[in-house]
Amino acid sequence: MMQGLTALFLVTAFQVAPAQVAPAQVVITPERAEIEVTQTAQLQARALDGAGRTITGAAVRWIASTPELATVDQAGLVTALNPGVAKITAVIGGQPASVSVVIRALPPAELRLEVPSMEPYAGQVVPMAVRAFNRLGEPVADPVLMFETSDPSIADVDAAGLIFARRQGNASISVSGAGVRSSTTLSVRPDPGVSYSLAPTEARARTGDVVRFVATAEAEGRTVRAFPEWSLSGMGAQIENERGEGVFVAERPGTYRVTARMGENDVVSGVVLVEPRGNDAELIQVGRGGISEHHSGDVWVFEGLDGRDYAYIGTFLWDWMKVWDVTDPANPVLTDSLQLDARRINDVKIHPNNRLGIVTREGASNRRNGMVLLDLSEPAHPTILSEYTETLTGGVHNVWISGEHELVYAVHNGTRAVHVIDISDPAAPTEVGRWGIDNEQRSLHDVIVQDGYAYVSYWDDGAVVLDVGAGTHGGTPRTPTFVSQFKYPIGNTHVAWRHGRYLFVGDEIFPAGWDADAAIHARGYIHVLDVSDIENPVEVAKYEVPEAGAHNVWVDDDKLYVGYYQGGLRVLDISGELRGDLYAQGREIATILTTDDQTTTPNWPMTWGAQIFKGRIYSSDLNSGLWITELRERPRVVF
Repeated sequence: MMQGLTALFLVTAFQVAPAQVAPAQVVITPERAEIEVTQTAQLQARALDGAGRTITGAAVRWIASTPELATVDQAGLVTALNPGVAKITAVIGGQPASVSVVIRALPPAELRLEVPSMEPYAGQVVPMAVRAFNRLGEPVADPVLMFETSDPSIADVDAAGLIFARRQGNASISVSGAGVRSSTTLSVRPDPGVSYSLAPTEARARTGDVVRFVATAEAEGRTVRAFPEWSLSGMGAQIENERGEGVFVAERPGTYRVTARMGENDVVSGVVLVEPRGNDAELIQVGRGGISEHHSGDVWVFEGLDGRDYAYIGTFLWDWMKVWDVTDPANPVLTDSLQLDARRINDVKIHPNNRLGIVTREGASNRRNGMVLLDLSEPAHPTILSEYTETLTGGVHNVWISGEHELVYAVHNGTRAVHVIDISDPAAPTEVGRWGIDNEQRSLHDVIVQDGYAYVSYWDDGAVVLDVGAGTHGGTPRTPTFVSQFKYPIGNTHVAWRHGRYLFVGDEIFPAGWDADAAIHARGYIHVLDVSDIENPVEVAKYEVPEAGAHNVWVDDDKLYVGYYQGGLRVLDISGELRGDLYAQGREIATILTTDDQTTTPNWPMTWGAQIFKGRIYSSDLNSGLWITELRERPRVVF
């Protein structure tokens, strides 16, 4: 959680800029640069006094204000990461200046054609899909393409890649762009007299509900394959082609006509009547454990061996773990504070047996961080049972406990790997396994284990799925094996949670130069991946709250609970099939802003996450501590 917080603390604690006279002006040259992804540009910065003279020997601090697009070293060398307009800032004597660096996407180096049938019937249309890849093997979005045919009387193709099969024979279809060319040959069969139909012809749905349309073709009393081109009338909805089906979802209520073009002169259509989703619920504050003297971290809630309920909360830039008795959720009671040698107690987890707790450490004074195992015999006053630092000295950001196998999966900042720790003897833990991407530049952030798979959030390397006992790819709980990976251009993959066929992946983006004691304008959102084919995750939807940033998630009863930082705690309906923009579809059920007068930063919530426990929602807020809420349906008014 909050990848950059530790780095910021180290910079501010151990680097002191030399005193220098503030310049009247800072000038960066060149004023504008244009490069491709992976290329570099050298910038120079000068400080000028009030008379326009160069101030010699002035120290320059370079900042990449858009780190998702480009990086810059302290010599002013910019490296392009992703397409866009990157902002690079130079600071001299407290005086900033910025320039823009235009980053062009790499052009296509390969074009791959996908045609659903190489032997269509005359009269049919066949949508052709083209995927473009750059020299790095990465997909190129929206390439400019041109299509050609060797014989338009047999098979023609329009500017969008739609093929019109016209008469029996062979024709070559080609696509080209950026100097790259690819082609395929179609063998058109004679028309046997094909007729077309669509189902359903009429459907009713709510916003966010997915409706699947199936177009069929018949000839001579038998079903033949159809290749519909889908289109939609009306604003506020979308339809996508998925293996020939038309997948419809609406963001706005209204009446929509879905059309499938089956042949050059054959069209079938249906109608969808869409109503508002109508989520009548709200989040009600039940209790509050205010913490305003320092920033709070993760929270975990459990029933102790004494039959009472407890919430343990870590801290950020502080060395305490707070213990709250929440048996009466309306009146939490602080029973203890456990002090550790750390500058950050990021994660708190409790063993399913409720006898053992684990907290993670970062920033220990002796640089031996690791994790601390807690004896919960008296849960109101936990004590240190043991520490494990031997292979985790670089700091642990997050852990996951597998109670069934008496193992802990620990995210290690030093090796950037997932370490598997045996805790069958909690007084003497030992490492029994490890898995990581073999590159020292990697950054590892989180891990969660569900049904034999570990879902690992690997920052700029995306979400990685490991077999840790599912048995599908030879993995065991102690020997993780690779299954698949999903990465996206901006990166910052921070958290993942599996629910049914979907993996909810959150990214976290903080602005350059943010201050933990001020309002943080976080960004990032939830990517929804369909992992029905665990080896080939596909992004099918997103949940993005405007002007806010996602953090930790929890799923319960087809509801997604998200700590959305300055957007507060938010609850999302994730029932049924998910497609498109879930926020725009009105799938949000309820929200609450976790801020009051007991806070380090007035009027600025920074909701960390949520846990569902005994029907209530327990959240921590970076600025204000513990929040306890309930999701309640609003009474319906009947006229």
